Amino acid sequence: MALIRPLRLMSVGSILADIRMEVPHLPERGGDILGSAATVSAGGGFNILAAAARNGLETIFAGRHGVGPYGARIRAELAREGISTLLAPDPERDSGFCVVLVEPDGERTFITSPGAEAQLGARSLEDIPLRDGDAIFVSGYDLCYPDLGSAIASWIGALSHGVLLVVDPGPLVAQIPPDVLAAVLPRTGIWTLNQREARIFSGAGDIGAIADNILPRLAAGALLVLRNGAEGCDVASAGPPSSFAHLSSPDVAMVDSTGAGDAHTGVLIAGLAAGLDPFSAAMRANAAAAISVTRRGPATAPDKQELDAFLAARDPRREKGAVQN
Repeated sequence: MALIRPLRLMSVGSILADIRMEVPHLPERGGDILGSAATVSAGGGFNILAAAARNGLETIFAGRHGVGPYGARIRAELAREGISTLLAPDPERDSGFCVVLVEPDGERTFITSPGAEAQLGARSLEDIPLRDGDAIFVSGYDLCYPDLGSAIASWIGALSHGVLLVVDPGPLVAQIPPDVLAAVLPRTGIWTLNQREARIFSGAGDIGAIADNILPRLAAGALLVLRNGAEGCDVASAGPPSSFAHLSSPDVAMVDSTGAGDAHTGVLIAGLAAGLDPFSAAMRANAAAAISVTRRGPATAPDKQELDAFLAARDPRREKGAVQN
């Protein structure tokens, strides 16, 4: 099965509020430190939808959101980005939040408190109006939630083969229940994660062994994307024909890595939607992630015009790795 060219992107999972603080270092156990004043913004799955929308792809949020201040913030930011919201607010609870601690080198640490987005509630995933050419995004957080994860796993098995499933298992990759993974992996068309997460998931150390472990577990013709921060990413496809490439990232000064992986994924999907081949789409995603880390906050992906200008000003021959077939 060839990789589907997505026509729109839909997320059924988690959008939370990010409560972000800059800290000189992480506190020791039982200790305390002074951080910067906290800022609050939509985060989680919002970052991917926003990155894709800014790069020309129609996007829809089909997950749950709450009635309190976090839910209101999330809805306002979705509207500002032109992202449609499918469901009404949960009348009984607010959306969850994530505390994001950013150290001076730009590395970030998360503490997540789930809310309405983690519950299945009265919604039925089967009622979501899907059509061939849709891309569905699911995160590892969604798959770890006891109520939502099992429902998503059951629903995925009945999806049309004309729907592209995109999964980023994230830092909770080792905590996704085995039965949920067993249902999701064979249906996944794009599996994207950073290399630390990939090593944990596969039990392998080098890129080739990681790809050999993961690709056979995905759908036929699936794409495996292994992000590696400033080093760029490795992209592997089982084909046919099989292919592999290391794609370097533009050299920038990192300020905050929050949301960089999300920017990468959103722009990758938008690039595929625009008709790019997977490697060209991943090169574009590398550049978007590079721009993202030069800015503070979670949803810092560039729009299409800014990304086009950034790429036009660079020599792609210095930044594209060799493709091996």
